[in-house]
Amino acid sequence: NADQLDEASFHTKMMNLVICQQSNRPFFAPPSPFFQRPKTREEKLVEGVFESCIFKSGVATVFGFALGGVFGLFTAGLDPAITGDVSGASTTAKQLSTREVMREIGRRGMSYGKNFAVVGAMFSGTECLIETYRGKTDWKNTIMSGCISGGLIGLRAGVRPAVAGCAGFAAFSAAIDYFLR
Repeated sequence: NADQLDEASFHTKMMNLVICQQSNRPFFAPPSPFFQRPKTREEKLVEGVFESCIFKSGVATVFGFALGGVFGLFTAGLDPAITGDVSGASTTAKQLSTREVMREIGRRGMSYGKNFAVVGAMFSGTECLIETYRGKTDWKNTIMSGCISGGLIGLRAGVRPAVAGCAGFAAFSAAIDYFLR
């Protein structure tokens, strides 16, 4: 009987802890739309910073620069003019030194990095501004942002390239959005 009493008191103590009758902690409710505690001032501030268009554009710029740099390094390694693999070319072609090859790879990585950073900043910034203006987050923002970014990039070469850039970037943006959502 003593064992049964100890077992019953153990279960009673555990049930009291589970239903918070003898606990100093408040009842834990899992996150749901119905039981959400109000956000503190600091949480609202941090959320506002992370959701700002400036922060989103900055992140896209940094990641664009990094991705472009890696892409530039990769393409420079495949370029036969840089690596010296000029099969079929004349034997009088100058062989580049290691220092010259590394400089050219660095230049190409930097060039690609800057270009990708500009495209990332333009796309992310316009998408965020369109999203803020429309008050919606949907696929239309991505397509409009792609069109604006591609059009602005193509506009340097003229109106026809701007239209082609708009259509190309919008289609690419739509495809990426479709596969990532």
